Amino acid sequence: MKVLQINKLYHPHTGGVEKVVREIAEGFLLRRVDVDMEVLACSPRGAGSRDAVNGVRVTRAASVGIYNSMPVSPHFPLLLKKMSADKDILHFHEPFPLGALSCLLVKPRAKIVVWWHSDIVRQKTLLKFYRPVLNKFLERADRIITATARLVEFSEILKPYAHKCVVIPFGMNLDRFLKAAGTDAGGRTPTDAGGGAPGCDIRRRYGERVVLFVGRLVYYKGVEHLIRAMREVRGRALIVGDGPLDAQLRRLAIRCGVADRVAFLGRVDDAALPAYYHACDVFVLPSTAASEAFGLVQIEAMACAVPVVNTMLPSGVPEVSVDSVTGLTVRPGDAGALAGAINRLLDDAALREKYGRAAAEAAEKRFSLPLMLDKIYGVYEELLQK
Repeated sequence: MKVLQINKLYHPHTGGVEKVVREIAEGFLLRRVDVDMEVLACSPRGAGSRDAVNGVRVTRAASVGIYNSMPVSPHFPLLLKKMSADKDILHFHEPFPLGALSCLLVKPRAKIVVWWHSDIVRQKTLLKFYRPVLNKFLERADRIITATARLVEFSEILKPYAHKCVVIPFGMNLDRFLKAAGTDAGGRTPTDAGGGAPGCDIRRRYGERVVLFVGRLVYYKGVEHLIRAMREVRGRALIVGDGPLDAQLRRLAIRCGVADRVAFLGRVDDAALPAYYHACDVFVLPSTAASEAFGLVQIEAMACAVPVVNTMLPSGVPEVSVDSVTGLTVRPGDAGALAGAINRLLDDAALREKYGRAAAEAAEKRFSLPLMLDKIYGVYEELLQK
């Protein structure tokens, strides 16, 4: 079967959705010889291109830049029309207004699969104008995938189309996180923190009782609450990632008097990232808005047998790491509750080990890449048999 994945951007651009698109594309390339998959995306700015990324054929439409988190590319609909002509499945990742509008303009004959990652939370004005287009696009869709049942339950946009929805949890290639620990099956526990030489170097540099955050420094990640929580946390926080709030968050750390206990590390290369998970004692995802629909970084931490502190959002976040099973869940935006949960885990090695082992098992059983690919393939196959 011929499949075209469609998203606003593609690797090396980093982001949760881009990570999923890449996992699917590279996963099918390696595991399913009967699936011929290409990717159509946009350049963040400038000329278009055609290239192969780890063997995946990627076409990028020229764009004049990104506005309101979306690329502006007049050439995109033309590319979609050309590339969709011989495809059996068009697999869109939404929200991506340009992708939905282009689909309605092109009217492709292929089956339409939409992976709905999150509702549009912040751009209310944009949503008001985009909603009629989005409704027509979702009516046209043959199947809508969400990563959790909570997204269908809480999404006003998806409720009319619930009969088309199927839940497929995100899956990841967990091998690189296990190999970083020198084990094949989640054998590292939080009390073994270090994960080999790279992890040991990190702990020698930053000390014991390490708290880790990984992600973009944007409004919905809630990193400011982690920084405020560090006033009460007896440990060191490592902030991995970059974004528009970087300078603002650094100033906040100084004002809170915790600049000596919060290290901003910027972007860390994918190959080096597992060592940071294995070096930490607790992973924290302090997100405050439903724009955080899932939190893929939770799976990465869980694969490394690290307990997670997350927040009770009306999204899939608390379904990934479950309260009192693989970590602790607190109210969003509550720095005091966040500090209490972090300290509880830092102070109790036995609890960290218990949650960490459960986290590693959950990552392997619920969020593996082969499981996700098999379920996506099942959707494709079902649609083509109709």
